[in-house]
Parts: sequence; C-alpha cells; structure tokens
Amino acid sequence: MGLFGIPSKEDKKSAAPQTGAIFDVSTQDFEERVLKASMEKPILVDFWAPWCGPCKQLMPILEGEVNAAKGDVLLAKINIDDNPELAQALRIQSVPTVMAFFQGQPVTGFTGARPASEIRNLVVQLIKLAKSAKPDAIDIPAALKQAAQFLAEGQHGPAQEIYIQILQQDENNVEAYTGLIRVMIDAGALEQAGLMIENAPETIAKNPAMAAVKTALELAAGAGEALKKLKPLLQKVQAAPDDHQARFDLAAAQFSAGDRKEAIDNLVMILQKDRTWNDEAARKELLRYFEALGFADPLAIEGRKKLSRILFS
Repeated sequence: MGLFGIPSKEDKKSAAPQTGAIFDVSTQDFEERVLKASMEKPILVDFWAPWCGPCKQLMPILEGEVNAAKGDVLLAKINIDDNPELAQALRIQSVPTVMAFFQGQPVTGFTGARPASEIRNLVVQLIKLAKSAKPDAIDIPAALKQAAQFLAEGQHGPAQEIYIQILQQDENNVEAYTGLIRVMIDAGALEQAGLMIENAPETIAKNPAMAAVKTALELAAGAGEALKKLKPLLQKVQAAPDDHQARFDLAAAQFSAGDRKEAIDNLVMILQKDRTWNDEAARKELLRYFEALGFADPLAIEGRKKLSRILFS
C-alpha cells in the first residue's frame, strides 16, 4: 500500500521510464517519481487519456513550456486508463486535469485545455515558489569556521543554526553533520547525538571524522558518574600530588563532567613528571581527548602545543 492508500499491482506493467524533464508515471512509481521527487523540484502532473481530444491539445503545450524551463520544472504524464486506482485516489473526475506538486504536496491545479500563455505563467510561478523555499546559498567554508567558533565558545544555538543551514545546502557535508552532533553533546542532548550517529547517511558514516564524535559521545556519557567522583578524586590528588593514577582518574572525571581544560592540564602534569608512566597512558588519553574535541577546537590546539613541547624538549 503506497501513499494516499494507493494499492500496488505487481502484474501491471508500467511504461518504459523516460529520462529528462518529461516522463510517464504509473501507480507503482507515483510516490517515488512525483511525491518524493517534488521535494527538490516542482512537478506538473498531467492526467490524460488516449480518447480525450482536449488532452491532445494540452499535452504539447505542457511539454513545450516544461522544456523551456530547462529542468526547473518537471512534467509527469499519467494515463488514467492504465492507472485508474491512482486517478480515483487523487479524485480525478475529468481529463485533462493538471496538478502541480511541490515538496510532496499538491500546490495548484486546473482542468481542461489552457492557452500557452497561462501554462507559461504557471511554470514561472512554480519556479519562483521553488526558489523562495530554498535557503540562500551560503559560503560553506566560512560558515563552518563561524560555527566552529560558536561551538568553542559554548554558543550552541547559533552553531546549530549554521550547521543546519549548511546541511540544507549540502546534505552530505561531513563537517557540518559531525559539528551538529558535537553541539548536541555539548548541550547534553546525548540521546539525540546517538541517534544522529546511528542514522548517519552512508557516505558520512564511513568518514573517519565520525570516529571522533563517537569518542566524544562515549566520554560525555559518563558525566553523571564523573560528577560524583570529582570531589573525592580532587581530595586524593591534593593529598598525594605524585599519585599519577589518582590524577589520571581525576582528568577522566573532569573531562566527562565538562572541565576539559583542567583535565588536559592534569594529563600534561603527569607527562611533565613521567612521560612513560603506565605505558604512556597520559599521552594516549590526551590524544583521545583531542580527537573528541575536534581538530579546530582551541583547547585541542593549545593542548597539542603543550604535548609537543614536552615530547620534543
């Protein structure tokens, strides 16, 4: 059962699919080729029949105006004799009937033959409608830089808005998608962040950048438990400043609780005293924190500088 309650018929053969701006549509592919396709571009749907004289007058006019639109508007042709269920579901009572769909919904329509000037005006109006519905093109590299700055400053709302705008323009932009996940993690919306990771488009899911946000989510997931541990761990480190394990555990709790600068500083302190402690555990954990923060995060940048000074001094 498809959209509008239209039943599918496996034994009904549809016309050979056409390419370009003009094509035949059947009950079986109406949802895919009209409803879903109209999310991107307006589609005129011409319901016609072979025995209909006015249909034969209107169709060349429709085809001519759609071809003149050069792909900005499409034309789907539906033979109601071959697709009576579809005609009934859409309440087509006479032919020719033309319906215009945009973003999955009918937006206008008419019945009977019309002059070319009227069809031309309809096509122009549909193009304007589509353009008004799309956000203005943005400078994606500049927008990504601005969003990253907002995120680093803890301004989650502006960062989220920019990332969404970028994804509306480029749905497979990895940096915007992972940036949006980072916004959710920073804002404490861990469940939503997890869902975005689980439902990432395949091209994004396979990108190495997704590993970093997964790490960030894993670290943030322990925030509640980390807050309980902070005070006793702080007391333990104050009582024994050279207890590297206590300081390491404190850093883990601090990072999960959001005290990221303090966490990095504590790991750096361990490295300053003993680079090789516990099989370089402090260095490895620092790299994990940098990954979770993201390459461009100011804390990660400063932390990497501190790490380099220690390792190469």
